[in-house]
Amino acid sequence: MSKSSTQHDKAVSEIKSLLPQSCYTDDSDIMVPFLSEWRDRWQGHTPLLLRPESTEHVSQIVKICARHKTPVMAQGGNTGLVGGQTPQGEILISTQRLNKIRSVNADDMSLVCEAGTTLVNAQNAANDIGLKFPLSLASQDACTIGGNLSTNAGGVHVLKYGTAKELCFGVEAVLPNGEIYNGLTALRKDNTGYDLSRLLLGAEGTLGIITAASLKLVAKPKEIVRVMVGLDSPEQALALLNIVRIGNHLAMFELIPRLGMSYVTAHIPNMRDPFNDIHAWYVLLDWEFDIAGQGQDFAQNVLEKAMDAGIFNDAILASNETQAENLLALREHLSASQKPIGGTIKHDITVPVSKTADFIHSANQAVTAHIPDCRPLPFGHLGDGNIHYNIGQPEGMDKAKFMALEPEINEIVYDIVDALGGSISAEHGIGILKKDQLRKRADHAKLTMMKTIKTALDPDCIMNPRLLF
Repeated sequence: MSKSSTQHDKAVSEIKSLLPQSCYTDDSDIMVPFLSEWRDRWQGHTPLLLRPESTEHVSQIVKICARHKTPVMAQGGNTGLVGGQTPQGEILISTQRLNKIRSVNADDMSLVCEAGTTLVNAQNAANDIGLKFPLSLASQDACTIGGNLSTNAGGVHVLKYGTAKELCFGVEAVLPNGEIYNGLTALRKDNTGYDLSRLLLGAEGTLGIITAASLKLVAKPKEIVRVMVGLDSPEQALALLNIVRIGNHLAMFELIPRLGMSYVTAHIPNMRDPFNDIHAWYVLLDWEFDIAGQGQDFAQNVLEKAMDAGIFNDAILASNETQAENLLALREHLSASQKPIGGTIKHDITVPVSKTADFIHSANQAVTAHIPDCRPLPFGHLGDGNIHYNIGQPEGMDKAKFMALEPEINEIVYDIVDALGGSISAEHGIGILKKDQLRKRADHAKLTMMKTIKTALDPDCIMNPRLLF
């Protein structure tokens, strides 16, 4: 037995003697749902699953692991898409039971919740006091605030409200030595040195485990108008964007290709195409208004202007909440609807908004030249430049043979992203999936600074040790 194995065994034994028995398990049947992600891409293993019930529990766990140089991995809702939450031998710390809403303050427009709070529960807590937490993701019933902040999640409302990082005042976190950092605050101005909470946001658990967060709330709009538009091209979608973002009303602008619409309506129960005619592309958008009664007239005027300019072919203006929810569901089910088609090579890229159409056309041409009959599906947050670029296997092709081409396809797609001044990761993070690409493409000085920070805070590299680098 190696010295490191002996040390890890000691850490496991000490943790078991420290925590209540309800907070840990090594039962393989109980651990199963924590060890694979929803796309079945990664399968993990761990000597021990921990479900601490307090920040102090997490601190005590990490102190033991630091002393024995035993690696740990933090996991929130297990909804990540880059392998950053699936352990490969590390002790797994689930934040599932750190799920309390600690405080909600209408005057400060702030909410303090623990890291295991689901996004939807944070939204509901804000709604209960007449405010809104505007981060919105398709996985919001399962994803957690800790995971959202650790990956700097984006979602459909970034163009108005920003990413998760911009919706957080500060965090509480357990550092790699087990010390508790308390950055919970509702201050909107605080110039007292380095913003250490920001250092932990988007760090994917490599610098510490977020255990709680102070979130920024906003006023609830008095009226929301949702529209789906059918059009011919991404260029038309960009032209539409330039017209519909007048004022500060536009909160969502999502692009859906015809292939995506066909997948959702074919593979997801109770989904149907809301248009009578088939369109090559669709845009789903929301306008928000501070004064009720303004939305319908505004929408009609703006849509008439766009139609007169020949920008779109048809539009559906949601007339009630049920219709609005049904339109949004078509967008939210896009990822799940691709699972039945077989292998899919997925990308989460961002380019300047003005370059999104260029990216889509260049990438489609390049990947279909490399793999004839493959099925590109670009969709997502056109309004902020973030395109989810997925390529489905050709019909009849062996899935394993198709997925073996992923490294070649990644090079093709990311070379186009680089040429357009974009990023290989918009909102999903790096995890283990993209760390080789990060090493290859990131600015050398940036990587050096990142490694210096990591080494300073986590010299023994026990926090999510396989991620990023």
